[in-house]
Amino acid sequence: MFGNRKDLGLLVLRIGIGLSMMIFHGLGKIKGGPEAWEKIGGNMANLGIDFFPVFWGFMASFSEFFGSFFILVGFFFRPATAILAFTMIVAAIVHLSLPAGAENAGLKGASHALELLTVYVALFLTGPGKYKIFK
Repeated sequence: MFGNRKDLGLLVLRIGIGLSMMIFHGLGKIKGGPEAWEKIGGNMANLGIDFFPVFWGFMASFSEFFGSFFILVGFFFRPATAILAFTMIVAAIVHLSLPAGAENAGLKGASHALELLTVYVALFLTGPGKYKIFK
């Protein structure tokens, strides 16, 4: 009845996920500046990386804002999905590392990052589809 709508489905997914992550997560972090980036980047200590927290925080902020834009328009698509997947792995580890009883601790707290990780891995595997601004 609907035929093959894979490319249209990928476009809808890219627009929805791209705009949502860009506006609701990335924008505030990018605008937060070095003080916010240092706090965000400090989460890399969960992976044993405790140097250059401002850099790592900026990279997470950059990936959530500009990586989402790249997904939205289909440009540098696979690198953007890979970087965002890594960012979601770190976010999930942060939630899973919180002490029991802390706000947003455990699987319930990590669920959003794990859901987005799944989306980014699936997008990495499928590609952007044929509807994109850049070839």
